Amino acid sequence: SIQLSVELGEIIFVTGASGAGKTTLLRMLAGEVVPTSGLFRRAERDLQGRLLFTSQVFQNLRLLENQSLEDNLKLSFDPSLYRSKNEFMQDMRELCKVLGIDDRMGLKANVANGGLRQKIAIIRALLARPDVLIADEPTSSLDSDNARKIFDLLNLYNVKRGMTIIWASHNSELVKKFSGRIIHLDRGKLVYSGHACFI
Repeated sequence: SIQLSVELGEIIFVTGASGAGKTTLLRMLAGEVVPTSGLFRRAERDLQGRLLFTSQVFQNLRLLENQSLEDNLKLSFDPSLYRSKNEFMQDMRELCKVLGIDDRMGLKANVANGGLRQKIAIIRALLARPDVLIADEPTSSLDSDNARKIFDLLNLYNVKRGMTIIWASHNSELVKKFSGRIIHLDRGKLVYSGHACFI
C-alpha cells in the first residue's frame, strides 16, 4: 500500500528495484491506470482554477519512426501555448542545443539510438509546457554526462517555471546529488519518503 501526496511545484525521485512498482505508480499518477482499491485523487486545476496539463515520458517513447526527429518535435506545437510558431521553433532549437543534438535533427527516428530518442522524448514533453512532468527512467540509455544534463534541465524547469516533476530512476549518481524528496518503493509498498542523504 502507498500513502503519498505530491504538492504542485515539487520535484520527486521515485526509486526502487525492477518490479518494485515505480512504473505502475507513475502510470496511476498520469491517469493511465486506475487503482484496484483505496482512494486516489488527482488535481485537475491549480489554486487559480487553471486547468493543469501533464506531459509523460514513459519507456514506450511513441515516436513516429518514419519521420525526422525535428518533425517529431514539431508535433508538440500548440498555438494556444505559444505567441507564434517562431517562438515555438526558438524554444525547440534552444532545447536541442542545450542537450547537444541540434546537428542530428534531420535523422529519422528509426535510425536514432536509444539515448537520442530519449532526449527527443524529453524535449517533446517540455515543448508542451506542462504543469506536471512524469518521467519513467528518462535517462536509462544515456551516459552519466548526458543524464546530468537532463537532470539539470529538469531542475531548471522546476525552479524557473514551477513545474512539478515526478521522475523514476535507477541512477544512483543522480539520486545522491538530488536535494529534494525521494520516494523509495519495495514490492509495491512505499518504504521511504524523505531526503536522499538518509537512504
